[in-house]
Amino acid sequence: MDKLKEKINNLKLDAEKWQEKSDDLATKIKELEQENLDKDHQIQALTRKNQVLEEQVEKLETDLGTVKQTADESHSLKTTNENYSKKNQVLEEELEEADKNLKETTAKLRETDIKAEQLERKVTSLEAEKDDWEKKFEELSAKYDSAKAELDEISQQLEAI
Repeated sequence: MDKLKEKINNLKLDAEKWQEKSDDLATKIKELEQENLDKDHQIQALTRKNQVLEEQVEKLETDLGTVKQTADESHSLKTTNENYSKKNQVLEEELEEADKNLKETTAKLRETDIKAEQLERKVTSLEAEKDDWEKKFEELSAKYDSAKAELDEISQQLEAI
């Protein structure tokens, strides 16, 4: 019986060891389950964070596309602005040249007007002189005709003598 008691005691000791091991393993299982639960929460948090980051990436890609389009439009506008600036500069140079030509033409026109006035006065003066010469010619023609008639008369009188 002693052996039996000893065996029972050994079995009790073994049972206590196994109970301790069981308790340790149960504690370890609870710890592992808690770790597993924590890891699941971390996975869920990281998954959510990943989704948020993917949404941000999509938004940033959309914004990037908009920025690229705006940059292209800006470049296009810059090129157009440069072209207009060049055209404006060319037109300003043409305007300056036209203004210079206009001033020269205006000066020549004034000179021509002055010469025309001088020539008109000269024409008026020559016409007056021509009228005077015509009067003198008529007077001289009349004197000539009168002198010729007188000469003819004297010639006839001399012939009659």
